[in-house]
Amino acid sequence: MLPDQKLDALVARHAALQRDLAAAPVPEIYVKLSREFAELAPVVEAIISYRAAQHELDGIESLLADPSTDAEMRTIAEAEQPQLETRRAALERQLRRALLPKDAMDERNVILEIRAGTGGDEAALFAGDLFRMYERYAAKQRWTVEIVTASEGAVGGYKEIVAEIRGRGAFAKLKYESGVHRVQRVPDTEASGRIHTSTATVAVLPEAQDVDVAINDSDLRIDTLRSGGAGGQHVNKTESAVRVTHIPSGIVVMMQEDRSQHRNRAKALAVLRTRLYDLERQKQDATRAAERRGQVGTGDRSERIRTYNFPQGRVSDHRINLTLYKLPQILEGEGLTEIIDALVAEHQAAQLAAAEAG
Repeated sequence: MLPDQKLDALVARHAALQRDLAAAPVPEIYVKLSREFAELAPVVEAIISYRAAQHELDGIESLLADPSTDAEMRTIAEAEQPQLETRRAALERQLRRALLPKDAMDERNVILEIRAGTGGDEAALFAGDLFRMYERYAAKQRWTVEIVTASEGAVGGYKEIVAEIRGRGAFAKLKYESGVHRVQRVPDTEASGRIHTSTATVAVLPEAQDVDVAINDSDLRIDTLRSGGAGGQHVNKTESAVRVTHIPSGIVVMMQEDRSQHRNRAKALAVLRTRLYDLERQKQDATRAAERRGQVGTGDRSERIRTYNFPQGRVSDHRINLTLYKLPQILEGEGLTEIIDALVAEHQAAQLAAAEAG
């Protein structure tokens, strides 16, 4: 049985939020209350459904326990009892899932980092394929994607690309993508038709906020320099590129995507803040750090969370033994939803099992 006191408190909080929102508070407070109200709504809905089923089942049990209940009514009650018990149990499982603790970072925007691993030019092309997959998936979620910095491969794709993905629940969905992704396909340059194996590493970091990480100006070395690569005469003649070095950690962020030195500096500091925040999270939670290192690894072919096999049109997620023969749909972003939903469900099942064991 679930604790009534906890459920009552959640219902009362939901009602209080509804009253506060009706009072039309200032915009900043309204946004905060609206978010909490939206998060509590499915929980309260699950509580109401569960309690209605429990009340109905209590009524049936009372009828069966009452010696004065006539035979016809007793027969009807005995027939309904198993169905109600099954329904109540299903609603209780649904409610337990709704009550699982949320990752405090789930609603954050993310910094997505993709780097080519083993495989040379093919790895860079694959890194480009992965970025486009996430870009399309984000578009379907109505999130926005902005490239922060990118280093293109010699024949296309990316040696490295860092992007910011902004949208509600971005980290909640994308956090399962951190790790080594492996591709098996025949390169266009392979005359003999031999399948090559390449990898790319993906890291998904929750975007840090100003309150998360304090950066002292004295800890920074900021250099300005001329941007390289494409951009025309303007970029070559002005020192718009910015390199920010965080001296205590040794983290270096280079930014030259924008013509404005001011905007490049702001973007570089945002990426630095996120990387420092992730570093701090790792220090505070050794278990999470070990898991993340184990997932991302070194980019070696033997370390992978997912394989994309082009000859077979197959994508396999090795963490949950899920194989789907819909590679084109997954690379288009739409099919990725099925994989992410399965990973979320697996994570919730593990949480429920741990809670019940506890």
